[in-house]
Amino acid sequence: MPALAPYACDPRATRGRQFAESPPEGRTEYQRDRDRIVHCGAFRRLEYKTQVFLNHEGDLFRTRLTHSLEVAQIARTLARNLGVHEDLIEAIALAHDLGHTPFGHAGQDELNACLRELAPAAGGFEHNLQSLRVVDTLEERYAAFDGLNLCFETREGILKHCSRRQARQLGAVGERFLNGSQPSLEAQLTNLADEIAYNNHDVDDGLRSGLISVPQLLEVEFFARHHAAVLQRWPQIEARRLVHEVIRAMINTLVLDLTHSTAVRLAAQAPGSVDAVRAAPPLAAFSDTVRAQANELKRFLHDNLYRHWRVVRMTGKARRIVRELFTAFLAEPRLLAPEYRRDDPVQQARAIADYIAGMTDRYAIREHDAIYRMG
Repeated sequence: MPALAPYACDPRATRGRQFAESPPEGRTEYQRDRDRIVHCGAFRRLEYKTQVFLNHEGDLFRTRLTHSLEVAQIARTLARNLGVHEDLIEAIALAHDLGHTPFGHAGQDELNACLRELAPAAGGFEHNLQSLRVVDTLEERYAAFDGLNLCFETREGILKHCSRRQARQLGAVGERFLNGSQPSLEAQLTNLADEIAYNNHDVDDGLRSGLISVPQLLEVEFFARHHAAVLQRWPQIEARRLVHEVIRAMINTLVLDLTHSTAVRLAAQAPGSVDAVRAAPPLAAFSDTVRAQANELKRFLHDNLYRHWRVVRMTGKARRIVRELFTAFLAEPRLLAPEYRRDDPVQQARAIADYIAGMTDRYAIREHDAIYRMG
């Protein structure tokens, strides 16, 4: 690994784990975190959780697992470019969606609505906070503790946003949401690597599905500019290769711009430590020009892909499944396996949310059929 910059997180100076453990042998603390994430059940279940398209709609569409791997690849490139810790940034990237519900954002939104309407004392649902809950509590793999007992820096990176009410309950990892400080540069970069990955790969999946088209995308300046550059270099290129080359070029532009713009901010602030990064304004950012172009692409996807009638029809069914599962389990907890039953109503609602959030798309459909289908 290249030499670390002074503002990088150093595993030898980690703020530690919630439960003390002997130092790892043959690997760093952040490598141990990465390995624990890869081996946990929540990570494997991402293979069958929706990104945009349900898993059974096609073998080549992204899932939460392939998305997480793509985020990690982009994040590691950024880490190497900017001298921050590659193993930490990979661990954050691989864990950032562990708490995501089945059926993508539709499942998350409906589970949040169910909790707020039917069990308001339990609080709502947010997949980012649920990812932290997975690694802190819900994974049951170790004799000495619940969860994965990850380093503070990994947990900090997983928790991208949080309400002040929730932050007060999280201890040290929630403090920055109360005092206005920033997370590590590794965490900031992973957040933007996530954006680079899902915007560009949703373009790819949207085109593959036929829900959006190249002529539509040519109305978006960022896509049109890279499309023209690819055609200028390879005027006879076939359509499918053309799409791949354009997306590859867009990702490259975003990564290089983010690297350069962040380096400029680092030079201006000159943070000499991780604590200086936390005390500074946000340091990881695109240039104003590229940020505006990326936002135009995001708006296009929102209007033309995520709100396409076929996607809306699918998400409507998904929301119904999540709501009907939640209401059935809340009304009759005996439908749940014993490990999910609680005496306290608030804890019962949260346990139901944990159960549903941990489901894959197809498992949620199967559970819904088992409860509601006759025969």
